[in-house]
Amino acid sequence: MDLVYYIRLARRNLLLILVSLVIALGAAYVVTVNTPPTYEASISLLVSAQNNKGSTETAYQAVLLSQERVKSYANLLTSRRVLEQLVGSAGVHTLQDHIRAEAVPETVLLRATVSDTDPARARALADALGTTFTKLIDELERPTPFSAATVRVTVVDHAELPTVPVSPRPVLNFGLAVLLSLLLSAATIVLRDRLDTTIKSSDAMQEISNSPTLGIISFERDARKHPLIVRSGGGGSARAEAFRSLRTNLQFIGVDKQPKSLVVTSSLPGEGKSSTASNLAIALTQAGWRVILVDADLRRPRIPEYLGIEGGVGLTDVLIGRAGLGDVVQLWGPNGLSVLPSGPVPPNPSELLGSQQMKHLLKRLSDDYDMVIIDAPPLLPVTDAAALAAVCDGALLVARYAKSRREHLARAMDLLASVNARVLGTVLNFAPTRGGDGYGYGYGYGRYGYGSIASEGDKVSERPTPVGA
Repeated sequence: MDLVYYIRLARRNLLLILVSLVIALGAAYVVTVNTPPTYEASISLLVSAQNNKGSTETAYQAVLLSQERVKSYANLLTSRRVLEQLVGSAGVHTLQDHIRAEAVPETVLLRATVSDTDPARARALADALGTTFTKLIDELERPTPFSAATVRVTVVDHAELPTVPVSPRPVLNFGLAVLLSLLLSAATIVLRDRLDTTIKSSDAMQEISNSPTLGIISFERDARKHPLIVRSGGGGSARAEAFRSLRTNLQFIGVDKQPKSLVVTSSLPGEGKSSTASNLAIALTQAGWRVILVDADLRRPRIPEYLGIEGGVGLTDVLIGRAGLGDVVQLWGPNGLSVLPSGPVPPNPSELLGSQQMKHLLKRLSDDYDMVIIDAPPLLPVTDAAALAAVCDGALLVARYAKSRREHLARAMDLLASVNARVLGTVLNFAPTRGGDGYGYGYGYGRYGYGSIASEGDKVSERPTPVGA
C-alpha cells in the first residue's frame, strides 16, 4: 500500500467524496443560519489586600493574600448569591450558562465574560456583575461591620458594547464540516477497500492464480450491446487491440508447446467468458489461423446469440451420433471462423462433456484446426469446465474487474489443479480505461490514428455461411 494506491483509490471514489462534502457543507450551512448570533462583553477586576503598615513585609503578605483570594473569587463570581442579586432566583440557572469567569494566571486580576444574543444587554449584565461583586466582597471581607475590608475588588476595565458576534462562526463551521467529511469519507473508502475482496488489479490475479495475466480487456459503453470486436467501433477500438494483445501473448506462452485446444472459463456466470472466447477466436481468425469456436456451455449457451447464428443443432447432436460434424459446423464472418454451436440442451451435460466421444471429437478438431477455442461453463457451479480442461491443452480463466472475488478465483484454480489442467493464464475483463488503475487502452489510441481504422476483415457477415455452401 503506497501513496499512489491511495490516490487511485480516492479517484475511483471521487463521487462519494463529493457527495459527502456537499452533505457536510449543507449541514454546516443549516446550522450556521439557524444559530442566533451571540455577543460577549467582558470586565476586568483587580483584587488587592490592604497594607495598612506600609512595610515591605506586609506588602508581600498582601500580595500573597490577593493571589489566594483570586482563585476563590473566580468561582464566587458565578455563585447563586451573586446571580440572584442580578436577575433574581428564577433566572439563576439560565444566567449561569452565560457567564464565564477566570483568574488571569500569575496576576491578581479576574476576568468575567457575559454572553447574550443582545449586545447591549450583554454589556449591561457585565457592568452590573462587576458592581454587584465588588459590593459583595466589600461585605464579606470586613472582620466587623465597622472595620475596613481586608481585601477589595475594583473594576479596572468596564464592558464595551460588542459589535461582532462570537457565534456562529461560519468559517469555523464550514472548515470543520469539510474536515469531518473528508475524514469520514477516507475512513469509509479505506474500510470498504479492505473489506472488498473483488479483483481490481492484474497483480492480484497473478498472486492468486500463480499464472500470468495474458490480457486486460477494457470496458466500453456499448460492449453489452455490441460484444464482438468487429462491431465495437472498427478494428482499431480499444477492445479489439486488447484481444490482439491477448492473441500475441498466447503465442508467446506456447513457444515450447503450442496449445491446440483452449478452454475459456470463469469462476461464476456473468464474468465475460463467452464474449472473451468469441472475440479471441475472431482475433485469431483475423491473423490467418484456422480456428473453430466450440460452444460447450450446454446449460446456458451464449455463442449463437453473440454471433447471430442458429444454435438448434450442434455439439450435442454430434456427441450422441445424431448428426455428423460437417453437418453442424457453420462458417461465420469474412475470415471464415468455424463455429460449432451447443445444440439442444441435454439433461446430462456433465456426462456428455466427459465422455469418450468428446475426447475423440477434440482430438479430431485439434488435427483439423490450428486452434480449438472452447466456451465452457463456469467452474464453481458445475464440473463441466474442469472435465474439459483435463483433456485440453490449456485453460484460460476469465475474471471480471470489481466483480470476481479473490476467494472464488482461488477456488476455481484449485478445481483446475485437482484435474491437472494446464492454466495458460488469466484475463481481466471490463477493466476501466481511465483513472483507477489505468487499465485498458483508453489513454488515446485515437491520438495516434487507430480510432478511425477499420479493416476489411472486420466487417460482419450478415448471415452465417454453412459448410460446403
